[in-house]
Amino acid sequence: MHLPDMNLLVALDALLDEGSVVGAARRMSLSPAAMSRTLTRIRSAVGDPILVRAGRGLVPTPKALALRVQVRSLVEQAAQVFLSGDEVDLTTLERCYNLRANDVFVAAFGAQLLEIMRKKAPRTVLRFVPEGEGEDDALREGRIDLYISATRNLGPEIKVQSLFTTTFVGLARVDHPIFQEEITPKRFASYAQVSVSRRGRATGPIDTALAGMGLQRRVALITPSFHSAMFALPDSDLLLPLPEHVLWSVSRLGLPLRSFRIPMALETVVVMQAWHPRFDNDSAHRWLRQTLKESCAQYSSPRV
Repeated sequence: MHLPDMNLLVALDALLDEGSVVGAARRMSLSPAAMSRTLTRIRSAVGDPILVRAGRGLVPTPKALALRVQVRSLVEQAAQVFLSGDEVDLTTLERCYNLRANDVFVAAFGAQLLEIMRKKAPRTVLRFVPEGEGEDDALREGRIDLYISATRNLGPEIKVQSLFTTTFVGLARVDHPIFQEEITPKRFASYAQVSVSRRGRATGPIDTALAGMGLQRRVALITPSFHSAMFALPDSDLLLPLPEHVLWSVSRLGLPLRSFRIPMALETVVVMQAWHPRFDNDSAHRWLRQTLKESCAQYSSPRV
């Protein structure tokens, strides 16, 4: 039986994770031209385009999305063959893990991660530190173990791994008038809205999409966190666009709120974890990364 070049599997994993030929080439220390030739070989081996042009960027095909988790798992399993045999005793491990993530991630996955640590590494401490500037410096200096975000403008040596994808949905009080008729872009833009930004920004991708249709929304409230914004909804006609995995928290809190699909095409957001290569072979750190990856793998988009 003829076996395919296993280097293609590693390249495919990099391409799916980076979503670009240039990014994958940088990760694998190849030229963009060489990575482009590798993508051609992958397409031939898989029988699928894998990445297709969308505007100035590339987007994965349905088959590529279906292969993403399987490919990542195979690459990680193969990597274990070459890792040192030193294993950490989690039952006696005493370590404080410092993670930088926003309130959305903490609410959705913090409790689950903490419960796993309580059972498997009971002497460890989980500390979520506030978001701030210079995440690559914080990673490089060892002040944080993991940086969890959709941001990818980190230092060139920083390691990144995708955790899950999400998109934005709308949230409003259950008896909001927007639910009385079909939610069109025009009706969506007609109601005052909340912008969540720790930098105080009022505009973003939604405004760009609306502008392309000749529409403009009014942002009446700007808050630094999604959860604080939620409590402004029950007694107002405000609309709150937010990442769909936050709906888990809405359900658990029992707030009288209802979600809806935002009536326009918005870019899918890839949430990733980043760390400094100094921790690559640290068994305790590797366990944290794998545990976080497995926790997020259980995430599936809530229905709205």
